[in-house]
Amino acid sequence: MNLYELMIHQAHDLLQKKEVTSEEITRAVLERIDAVENKVGAFLTISAEQAIEQARRADDAIRKGHCGPLTGIPLGIKDLICTKGLRTTCASRILENFEPPYDAFVIRKLKAAGAVFVGKLNMDEFAMGSSTENSGFKLTRNPWDPTRIPGGSSGGSAAAVAADMCLAALGSDTGGSIRQPAAHCGVVGLKPTYGRVSRYGLVAFASSLDQIGPLAGSVADCALVMNAIAGYDPADSTSVPAEVPDYTAVLGRGLKGLKVGIPREYYGIEGLDPDVAAAVEEATRVIEGLGAERVAVSLPHTPYVVAVYYVIAPSEASSNLARFDGVKYGFRDRAPSNLIDMYRSTRSKGFGAEVQRRIIIGTYCLSAGYYEAYYGKASQVRTLITDDFKKAFERCDVILTPVTPTPAFKIGEKADDPLTMYLSDIFTLSANLAGIPGISLPCGFSTDGLPIGLQLLGRHFEEERLLQVAHGFEQSTEHHIRKPLL
Repeated sequence: MNLYELMIHQAHDLLQKKEVTSEEITRAVLERIDAVENKVGAFLTISAEQAIEQARRADDAIRKGHCGPLTGIPLGIKDLICTKGLRTTCASRILENFEPPYDAFVIRKLKAAGAVFVGKLNMDEFAMGSSTENSGFKLTRNPWDPTRIPGGSSGGSAAAVAADMCLAALGSDTGGSIRQPAAHCGVVGLKPTYGRVSRYGLVAFASSLDQIGPLAGSVADCALVMNAIAGYDPADSTSVPAEVPDYTAVLGRGLKGLKVGIPREYYGIEGLDPDVAAAVEEATRVIEGLGAERVAVSLPHTPYVVAVYYVIAPSEASSNLARFDGVKYGFRDRAPSNLIDMYRSTRSKGFGAEVQRRIIIGTYCLSAGYYEAYYGKASQVRTLITDDFKKAFERCDVILTPVTPTPAFKIGEKADDPLTMYLSDIFTLSANLAGIPGISLPCGFSTDGLPIGLQLLGRHFEEERLLQVAHGFEQSTEHHIRKPLL
């Protein structure tokens, strides 16, 4: 096995036994990036020198007897998480040369854990998209088929993990942006409960929906990263001061006696690909075979999820992105002769089409005379969606659904039809609206050889239960072992 193909726990064992050094693993990962980045396009910034320096520091720590689970492990970071002195662009021209003066909370936690950062990963601009086609800089391709999208908005993170260009990555999930690309690229992606992981230093898209989480090659590796990044942060007013468990402690526990809810509204919908339906049904049977019980549940407000999300998220984006005005930091168009024209020109040139579209939608929804009709009403329905989950979890321990209606689609296939693109998130949006945790893991392949993802949803702050069920399924199948040929 090549060093860049190691899982985190495998690399940790080798480092702890001093059979390999972090510098050797990091150099292998950087060589892998050199070899396949031109085929995938996952990175916006490759921080090779910094990574080698961090690896050497990790090796010094290991020699002194300090080898934590992430010490010396090469990771990738989605390019909307602030990294001090390392370019953070949000894949937008408006922040093309921005270097944050501080680290995000999760970056500080990973540095304290001894992790190595090999670079910043491509994404849809300001996390607005489901395909990573909206990046202001480059196109990321699916490692399983370069003619197809990797998913979004954390497409670079999922593609990099799938292509062995890092051992794990951080992404962010506002409406499925960790889980959906994880499904399309055949890796594991966990969206934690809202408030479980600090958003301090995450460039905001929709503040009531955004959440940082891990993408990795296995459920165990996701658990290890969660152990490092979860926890209370007083700098984030939405961070919850709840005790953080050891997420690896539940791995290997059986599923006997657990109840798995199957929401009737998620099955038989128009546009659900037969390969996806068959793979998810087979996964359900496997989980039943491990001792879990299938129960029917209902999420009756599911038909309103897309409409509610695409009022709330653009409204919050309109407010959050007002700070990018050409005055404080980032790009400024210096041609206009007055302030108003400078604002208009800077934002028109700095933001891409999808970001402008969502700002316009959000500004309209928040405008005088329309606030109550749109944002106010959407917030009320959001409460009903949250209540649906509370009632469903009275009957089950986890909810099982597809992640996406179809496998990864062709690049450009939905570029001219935003509504069709928005509908591809139908199965993932509700978890963000309700603030509950969700995980995506590989559960099969389409007839074209494309990965298909299984989604598990849990009660607030019950990530352990999701990891328990996901790990049980993963260890009973071999879907996660398959690798794309690059």
